[in-house]
Amino acid sequence: MSVVTSPSTDVVIVGGGPNGLMVAAELMLAGVRPTVLDALPERTSTPKANGLVGRVVQALDYRGLYEAVTGTSSPPTPAPFFQFGALPLDLSTLDDNALFALPVPQRELEELLERHAGVRVERGHRATDLTQHDDHVTLDVSGPDGPYRLAARYVVGADGGHSVVRKRAGIGFPGVTDHGFTHRSGQVVIREPVADHRTGRLDVEGLGVLWPGTFHRTEHGVFAFGMFQPGVYRIALIEWGQSGLTDTDEMPLSELRDAAKRVLGVDLPLAEPEGRPPALNRRAEGTNSRLADRYREGRVLLVGDAAHVQSGVGGPGLNLGLQDALNLGWKLAAVVGGWAPPHLLDSYEAERRPVGDRVITHSRAQSALLAEGPNVTALRRVLTELLQDEAAVRRISHLMSGADTVYDMGTSPHPMTGRWMPDLPLGHGTSFARLARSGRPLLLDFTTTSALRSAARPWVDRVDVHAATTPTPPADGVLVRPDGYVAWAGTAPEDLTHALRRWFGVPPAQGVSGAR
Repeated sequence: MSVVTSPSTDVVIVGGGPNGLMVAAELMLAGVRPTVLDALPERTSTPKANGLVGRVVQALDYRGLYEAVTGTSSPPTPAPFFQFGALPLDLSTLDDNALFALPVPQRELEELLERHAGVRVERGHRATDLTQHDDHVTLDVSGPDGPYRLAARYVVGADGGHSVVRKRAGIGFPGVTDHGFTHRSGQVVIREPVADHRTGRLDVEGLGVLWPGTFHRTEHGVFAFGMFQPGVYRIALIEWGQSGLTDTDEMPLSELRDAAKRVLGVDLPLAEPEGRPPALNRRAEGTNSRLADRYREGRVLLVGDAAHVQSGVGGPGLNLGLQDALNLGWKLAAVVGGWAPPHLLDSYEAERRPVGDRVITHSRAQSALLAEGPNVTALRRVLTELLQDEAAVRRISHLMSGADTVYDMGTSPHPMTGRWMPDLPLGHGTSFARLARSGRPLLLDFTTTSALRSAARPWVDRVDVHAATTPTPPADGVLVRPDGYVAWAGTAPEDLTHALRRWFGVPPAQGVSGAR
């Protein structure tokens, strides 16, 4: 085995999926170049997540990535309609709707994030073990040229629900496995007139119009679908009471067609995609809901599915995982750069683990609402009535989008503190979203004096300061962390100084070296 006995890199990220790549991108923005390992020899073509839902869409806009996906320079707009457990949510009347939706296949998202990060993913390099030391971690890796050992100051586990990093670090993964249903999915052709290749909708006899990106529940199961190329659909079906079936990625199309008929009560004209590789038709039993008992063990940290797994109903996975990455990236870079205050890395788990727990709760609640049986049908009728109340819709929307996330910043009591920073127009043709693309902390000074700017001057090596204007300033000054959350909002320079010290350490003039 090739052995490296001293840290050869600051950070190794195990896992080259969206979450690992987002951590890499945030580190690179802060001047830290990580090593990224991925066990697969090439990026998988297996269909996985097909879009982003929630606050994470705005987060991508704050890094300039929304424009790269959509090709438009306009900011994202909230979804006017959505679903909670296949119940309709009319969001069109909400003045604070934060439930955004962005269709994008995971493979395309990974390609975009890899270009954005500017790092090379070492593919075919599988982490097999790790050992922690006082000042570094050694990682045993099986690579294309044989096994070797890599040393790093920190290791980030972004290697999914079966994370080797989590297991070897001794981090527990408690939760439940629900074996009560069978999930089938596949890529198929559905021809007109049943399929409308312009809108992607289906007009099914006896059922009417079904819209892509929605769940349709019947007394016999659940049907969902989306169109990502004209006429080519990804469909998914859930049925209860079919235990004992083996999981497979080679399910025949006839089984998918039969399941669709059982769930919908009618035949869907499904066919194999023509002129393409054989479709990947998958059968799987049940789902897991699990949350790591801690997100950090010494110099090992977890993000994404390595830290939490949950049902995909409502599309919570990437909204949760990518925001883990945004939260962790700048904090880990601060530690590597030598200016992080002592508590900073611990705040990652303190802030993100409760959010993971909340997402698991609402994803399990949605799964329960999809289940079969007259009792569930009755419950759905009652909840449908309740969701005519705008306050209830707002609460569910904020729950699913992550807009109800508020961090304890330990600073000012201003209503903005600890919350997501809105994309304010800031004059001179710019906006907060454009300033945030630097990935650096930002102080927005809305006053005509220089008191706040003077207070922040010792931190200019790591905090960008802007004299800004906006039609209705939320406060005299707003200090925003790189992950988009407000660390402080208020008036008094001395309170700003306290917040700067709490989140961005002792300034270099007082004895700490500046950021890298």
